[in-house]
Amino acid sequence: MYHHVKKLMFTVRVDEPDPRFGNMLLEQFGGANGELAAAMQYSIQGLNCEDPDRKDLLMDIGTEELSHLEIVGTLARMHLKPMKFDREAAEADPLIAIAGGGGVNLFNSQGSAWTADYLKITGELDVDLRSNIAAEARAKIVYERLINFCDDAGTKDALQFLMTREITHMKAFALALESMSKPAFSIGRIAPTPGLVDQYFNDSTGAGEHGEIDTRGPWNEGNGWVFTESPALQAEPGAASGIVTESSAPVDDAGLNDLLVDELRDILHAERQLTKALPKMAEAARFDQLRELFEQHLIETENQVERINECFDLLGKTARAKPCKGMMGLVEEGQEIMAEGEKKEDAAADLALIGAAQRVEHYEISAYTTAKNLAQQLRHSAIVSLLSKSLAEEENSDQLLNQVARSLMSVARMPAAIEQAE
Repeated sequence: MYHHVKKLMFTVRVDEPDPRFGNMLLEQFGGANGELAAAMQYSIQGLNCEDPDRKDLLMDIGTEELSHLEIVGTLARMHLKPMKFDREAAEADPLIAIAGGGGVNLFNSQGSAWTADYLKITGELDVDLRSNIAAEARAKIVYERLINFCDDAGTKDALQFLMTREITHMKAFALALESMSKPAFSIGRIAPTPGLVDQYFNDSTGAGEHGEIDTRGPWNEGNGWVFTESPALQAEPGAASGIVTESSAPVDDAGLNDLLVDELRDILHAERQLTKALPKMAEAARFDQLRELFEQHLIETENQVERINECFDLLGKTARAKPCKGMMGLVEEGQEIMAEGEKKEDAAADLALIGAAQRVEHYEISAYTTAKNLAQQLRHSAIVSLLSKSLAEEENSDQLLNQVARSLMSVARMPAAIEQAE
C-alpha cells in the first residue's frame, strides 16, 4: 500500500519564477525520461518480478520516483505561477496558461501528452535492468542540461539533488544486474547462431563527404570478430556469400543428439514414477485444494509422458526409459513424509507434503530446461514446442503449490492467534 507524507523529499525554494524555465521542467514531469515514466516503469516491472530480492529494489526505487515527481511538479508549479495573472508570462506557453490555468499537467516541454509508450517493460529481469540503467543515464543528462539553463539558486539545488539520485539508482540497478551473474550478452534463453553472432558486416564503405573512412576498433576486430564484406556487395552476381546462415550445421551434432536422447529417457522414467506417486499424494492430502491440485497434475503428467513419447518418434528413437535415480530418491523421500504426516496436524502435514512436491517440481523444471535447450541448439523446433508445454506446466504447478502453502501457513497460525486472544 502507499502512504503520502505531506513533506517533500527535498525542500524546494524558488527565488525568481521563470515561466519559460517552468515549461522546460515539464520535460521531467510528463516527458519520456521524466519521473512519472520512471515511477511507472520500475513499479510495473516490480509487479511482474518473480525474484523477491530484486522486486524489492524495483518497488523501492519506483516509489522514490513518485517522490521525485512531486518535487519536480512543485518546482515547475512555482516557476509557472506568473502565468496565472501575467499576459506576457502566459505567452511562454498558452496551453499551460489557458487550458491548465498556469499549473502542471502530464505534458512534456513541447506540450505532448504523457503516454505509456514511454515505458520499457519486457518481463525479462536482466533486460529490464539494462533499460533502467539507460533510463537513469538519460534522466541524468536532462537534469544536467536543466541546471545549465537555470539561474535560480534554489532551483539549482533541487535539480542537483534529483540529478544525484539518478546516479544512485543507476548504481543500484547495475549492481543488481551484476549480482545475477549473467554474461553480458546472454539475453533470453535461445542461443544465437554460432558463427553469425561473431560476424561484423562492413555495411558503410568508401570515403564520405567529410573525409570519413572505414575504421577498425575493438567493436569489429580481435576478440573473435570476423570482419565481413557487406551483405549487399555479396549479393552481386558471382560474389561468394560469407554470411553464416541459420541453416549452418550445429556444432557437435551427433554428441548433442545422443545427450538429448539420454535426457529424454531420464525424464520419461521420472514422469512414469510420478504417475504412480501422485495418486498416493492426493490420497494423503488433508485439504481439498491440495488434493485437487495433485489430481490435476496427475492428468498433466500423463500428458507429459505422451509428449516425451512423441519426442522419441520425432527423433526416430525407441521410447525406452533410463532409471532416474534422482526422482527415485525424491519419491522415496515423499513416502517417508506421508508416513510421518499421519502423526501431524492437518496444516503441518500438508505443508510437508507440499515441500516434497515442490522438490519434485524443481527437479523436473531443471530436467525439462536442459532438454529444451539441447533441442533448441539442435534446431528440433517441434521437440522444443513439446518440451516447452511440459516445462510451463511444471512451473505453473510450482506456483500453485506456493499459493496453497501460503494459505495453509495462515491456517497453521490461526490456533496460536486464537489462544493469544483468549
